[in-house]
Amino acid sequence: MRKGAVPWRQSNAAIEQACQKPVPRTAMPELPEVETVRRGLLPVMEGTRILRADVNRPDLRWPFPERMAERVSGTRVMSLRRRSKYLLADLSSGETLLVHLGMSGRILISGDAPGAFRNRHTMDEKHDHVVFHMEGGAHVTFNDPRRFGVMDLVATASAERHRLLAGIGPEPLGNAFDEVYLTGALKGRRTPVKSALLDQRVVAGLGNIYVCEVLHRAGVSPTRRVSRLAARRIASLVPHVRDVLSEAIAAGGSSLRDYRQADGELGYFQHTFRVYGREGDPCVKPGCAGRIVRTVQSGRSSFHCPKCQR
Repeated sequence: MRKGAVPWRQSNAAIEQACQKPVPRTAMPELPEVETVRRGLLPVMEGTRILRADVNRPDLRWPFPERMAERVSGTRVMSLRRRSKYLLADLSSGETLLVHLGMSGRILISGDAPGAFRNRHTMDEKHDHVVFHMEGGAHVTFNDPRRFGVMDLVATASAERHRLLAGIGPEPLGNAFDEVYLTGALKGRRTPVKSALLDQRVVAGLGNIYVCEVLHRAGVSPTRRVSRLAARRIASLVPHVRDVLSEAIAAGGSSLRDYRQADGELGYFQHTFRVYGREGDPCVKPGCAGRIVRTVQSGRSSFHCPKCQR
């Protein structure tokens, strides 16, 4: 296990069995995965100059910005931050590089990384679409076999108004996301609670995996309509959202198929899933005799225990 990883706590037989069961193989990186990548990149990128950027193809999901390599090369990364599921590198040129990993995108550090031995490139190089050669000898590579990722350049002063960021709700680990906010944001909604939490206009960065886990901890069915939930039950979701995301970040995120941390390591949170990917398994909640079922909501798999989630 990598240094600093959260160990898998074998607290009961149901969780042990869950850790051996395959989980769904298609999942877009969510907030914990993107935050883990950001933290891994900080010592290599923040405060460091990009000596040269190699852009090896004309597009990913959409075309790269005009003259992207030229505009990025020679700039210094003033700060590296995250908004929802996006990475934002604020450059000394006054522009911000916006990055989304898509379904299969990875960012890997290789070469001479600060405070570590020389790292080896471990991905199929034919999918290395952008490489940043950093001052000090590190290489930061964006590798994306399916090319669903996104890169764009925007003026830093107006980055929050970018079409991909405008209208996104508060960060779930920030002070603006609290019980009062969430009960107000969901008041009167007739949609299922899972759909409401997946709405990026309500809260930033939550995706299918972590909403399933949050709702199980809160004892709320993903199909329950928000309008049928008491305000106190809506408010009770907030600490569960914070706990699940914090634990997932501490574990390095969840590695299902494509996701890796910036140093190439897997995440470990998938070993403690309580419901996601556990169809047919016994519920791990103490005293519950139910089994996990899978349903489909808006084309996405939902996993929950019908006995203890109402």
